[in-house]
Amino acid sequence: MAFVAEPIANLIGEFSKLPGIGPKSAQRLVYYLLRNSDEEAKALAEAILNLKEKIGLCSICFNITDCDPCLICQDKQRDHSKICVVEEPSDILPLERTGKYQGVYHVLHGTINPSQGIAPEQLKINELLSRLQDGSVNEVILATNPNLEGETTALYLRRILAPQGVHISRLARGLPFGGELEYADDVTLAQALESRQEF
Repeated sequence: MAFVAEPIANLIGEFSKLPGIGPKSAQRLVYYLLRNSDEEAKALAEAILNLKEKIGLCSICFNITDCDPCLICQDKQRDHSKICVVEEPSDILPLERTGKYQGVYHVLHGTINPSQGIAPEQLKINELLSRLQDGSVNEVILATNPNLEGETTALYLRRILAPQGVHISRLARGLPFGGELEYADDVTLAQALESRQEF
């Protein structure tokens, strides 16, 4: 970037790497931070460092958390006989916002995608199977996204979960094919959860 101080250009470059942030948005963010007080800039920097230092994965469900096990897995009021399987940690919050689901979760951290070289072994599928070993789980809800990769993953999971003797359901088709849970509205997501189907 010609005529721009190196620290400004560097931060614009870093912000531009974030999803949904183009060069112009990155530039606006940097100049906003320059106008703010030193305390506000330090608070943002500390929040980012804390995020990286204090956040890890729950050893049970693989959600992101600052305690292990996570608060959902620790909660004795939740129905631990139901596991809702999602692709990413960001898929849990919209399901929680519906207020309709009181079970626990399992995060796969991706989907099966041969074109990207992602095989089932690279996902948290073996860990899911381990959670079913003691017989306390009686339903697994497959809440993968309704797109090609999500459907492929759901079909694979159904095939390997069927011999485990658990009830397998899938979110109802209130969600559009090609959509993502993270962006679904609460009403649609609540209806899809309540109307889940045998899979």
